[in-house]
Amino acid sequence: MSKLLDSEVKDIPADLRRTLELCLELRLKDPALKTTNAMRLFNGFYEGFPRLTVDLYSQTLVISDRDREVASRRELHLAIAQFFAAALPGVNSVLFKQHHAQDAKLRQGELILGEQVTTSIEENGVNYALDLKLNQDASFYPDTRNLRLWLSQQMNNARVLNCFAYTGALGIAALAGGAGEVIQTDLNPHFLAVAKRSQALNHFSGAMKTLSQDFYPMVGSFKSQSKLFDCVILDAPLFSKTRRGRVDLLQNWHGLVNKVRPLISHEGWLVAINNALFLPGSELMESVRKLTADGYLEFVEMVPVPQDVTGYAESIVAQAPADPAPFNHPTKIIIMRAYRKDGRRA
Repeated sequence: MSKLLDSEVKDIPADLRRTLELCLELRLKDPALKTTNAMRLFNGFYEGFPRLTVDLYSQTLVISDRDREVASRRELHLAIAQFFAAALPGVNSVLFKQHHAQDAKLRQGELILGEQVTTSIEENGVNYALDLKLNQDASFYPDTRNLRLWLSQQMNNARVLNCFAYTGALGIAALAGGAGEVIQTDLNPHFLAVAKRSQALNHFSGAMKTLSQDFYPMVGSFKSQSKLFDCVILDAPLFSKTRRGRVDLLQNWHGLVNKVRPLISHEGWLVAINNALFLPGSELMESVRKLTADGYLEFVEMVPVPQDVTGYAESIVAQAPADPAPFNHPTKIIIMRAYRKDGRRA
């Protein structure tokens, strides 16, 4: 056990303990979580302790704090770690991340319990590699679990382009569903290395290629080759800027969608995600209405975010800063069908 937890730690305040106990109880009895060992155990943003989240990745607990005065809560974090480690006997390590720390190592996480972190998880029979200290995130997102399931059910024999792939989990789900070819693209090769590890953990019949390139020239290159895909996944970051272009989910999500539309085959899929916290769901749906007005894109469905991430009716005590309705969470996931005048297919 880490020396940090060998010393005496103060108890959790009674009201917070009751909250944590309720939230853990709700997750443990949620049948939807029986098929995964990666889940959100506590979402403080909605469940009563702002800026704190607790995630489980197999045998490792990840506690993340977005408070700028995080040092003053040190003993509390240790107590929370002990609470979950005692309640979940399978937990053998706890990683603590300080999102606003100046030291990059503190943002990436420090072990406060145990000696090593989990390097993979299993979800719906698919293995996903992890690098929990890759950056301030944990390299894998519980909020897109339902989308990974959808992809595993819809992508048989498909040719898939995963833009802004990060560590490639959505592309791996497509391969698990029998996709014939998946191209994972991201500017950061370190992220894509995790996708390669995920591929190695499984036995897929389809091929996977990783492409470390800026989004705009990558799209331009595929257009010049007249290459088409049965499915394009567009999961862009909130904001980024390179010399080739800017990505801005609040101001130009519509433009990103139009950028990839020419790459989608006739009757192909567009999977689009917008996780802008301050973008109301109604505004995004108005953008979808405009995108589909010409008949060449068709809105099909919204994919809900799982309840362990949103919180449960019995545990939610606060709302998102911008109303995500008709979505159930600021991570807004949309499935659309694309149609082409030329009728070309991948």
